[in-house]
Amino acid sequence: MPLRTGLRQYANDEAEEDQDGKAKDKREAFEEAMDALGSDLSIRLSRREEIPVPSRAKRGHRMVPVPLWLAPKLALYVAMRDQRVNNSELARRLGVHERVVRRMMDPQHATKAEKIQAALAVLGKQMTVEVRDAA
Repeated sequence: MPLRTGLRQYANDEAEEDQDGKAKDKREAFEEAMDALGSDLSIRLSRREEIPVPSRAKRGHRMVPVPLWLAPKLALYVAMRDQRVNNSELARRLGVHERVVRRMMDPQHATKAEKIQAALAVLGKQMTVEVRDAA
């Protein structure tokens, strides 16, 4: 699911050098950028911080997507914040214990997509997956 709100990071289309001066190919640089973005956003989620609104891509850069393992959790977190719904209220609406919602929001916990999909549904959201041609 494309996360329309979230921090975006840029990967330059040219080869970059790592700390040892060795050239990295575009794919490796892109994967590292995606890992860095996922780490940053999972820390923000763990700390219950604001998720920044993405900025536009700069010329010669491409957008780095939010990692698939994290995007649904972030979407749920953003929806809860926007609607001012806390863990206990979401748990009540879902008919589950509050700790289930806490685990859904934990970036380190492997939550089934169906659970997050159900939580998003009670908040009036729909989770979709989009597949496009690579740039």
